Amino acid sequence: MTQSLPQLSSRAQSLGTENAFVVLAEVTELARQGKDIISFCIGQPDFPAPAHVQEAGIRAIREGKHGYTPSAGIDPLREAAAKYMSGMRGGLPIRAEDVVVGAGAKPFIAYAILSTTDFGAGDEVIYPNPGFPIYESQIIANGARPVPIHLREARDFAFDPAELEKLITPKTRLLILNYPHNPTGGLLGRQDLEAIAAVMRRHPQVWIYADEIYSRLAYTGEFFSIAQLPDMYQRTIISDGASKTWAMTGWRIGFASNPVLAPVFTRWVTNTDSCASQISQWAAVEAINGPQDAAEMMKASFKARRDLIVGLLNKVPGVSCKVPGGAFYAWPNVTEACRMVGAKDSEEFRKRLLHEAGVAVLADIHFGSRVPGEGQHVRFSYAASNEAIEKGVARMAEFIRKNSR
Repeated sequence: MTQSLPQLSSRAQSLGTENAFVVLAEVTELARQGKDIISFCIGQPDFPAPAHVQEAGIRAIREGKHGYTPSAGIDPLREAAAKYMSGMRGGLPIRAEDVVVGAGAKPFIAYAILSTTDFGAGDEVIYPNPGFPIYESQIIANGARPVPIHLREARDFAFDPAELEKLITPKTRLLILNYPHNPTGGLLGRQDLEAIAAVMRRHPQVWIYADEIYSRLAYTGEFFSIAQLPDMYQRTIISDGASKTWAMTGWRIGFASNPVLAPVFTRWVTNTDSCASQISQWAAVEAINGPQDAAEMMKASFKARRDLIVGLLNKVPGVSCKVPGGAFYAWPNVTEACRMVGAKDSEEFRKRLLHEAGVAVLADIHFGSRVPGEGQHVRFSYAASNEAIEKGVARMAEFIRKNSR
């Protein structure tokens, strides 16, 4: 007789995921079967980390820098990150002791929720929808209540500050902002942020988590952070990292800054990862302090690809696409294309596009519940070659023409 296993917690059973990785597994399996797939699924630069950064990692290994570091990170990286984050944000008074290094920027989402809400107390976290799926997943897993704020296509995928005012209650503890934004590529400009800050000043009990991982990939004017506005610095957790700017996704280095919460985040790191990889930390020091030509080249390349993919998508029957202000994502509206091919929604459209045309994208429902009245969308990551972009969009256009009712 086989003995039944002990039960999983309801928390583990309800834990969300990042669907980009789920679809990637599906794409990998189809490719393994010999299918020709052009993938626009994963949001990571398709460039290697800069050569001088790679060399710094090798040097760290050869010099025996293999051990634990302080949980908050090595001093040279905290100093470099403080200077870098300050310089990118109009000279904010960020000190090395305000910065904590993590194994990527992603853990700070959880640390921020854990540090500002109490489990099961009914504390609320407002987060963008559509949005990075880990926001909602971590809010629920950590026993807080998720409150989505809808992004609108008519506002270039910003939200209405009046809607934010309506959503804040005495139970609201944290507001998550992400700009440039995943999945829409939307950018909150200074005017948007000033309107949000005006609302936040009326609700001093709410912390702000500014997910600024794409800060170096803003294409319209200079990047601007909500932390630069009056009364916002002390209450804003600034999150950034090496992954997108220097193509270091797998090196797992992120950094967050807040003068009050830095010691708390350090304790969370001690409780979870102990510290980020020492080898990666030395490579990140070189990424920040060394030559920036590779980072600038990647940004220019992404901007050119953005212009290419948006131009091509807007010529596809039944598709319209706004010009994203940053990151490397396009978020075309495919409502009419779904109708033309008889797909009930974007997810059915995505599946058919994958299996019938060999083009892999993500659907809007992979980034939260569909926003009422906003139609159907899919996400393209244009961290792909020009050739892949041209071929992929051509296949999509052909798929729609061939299947139009």
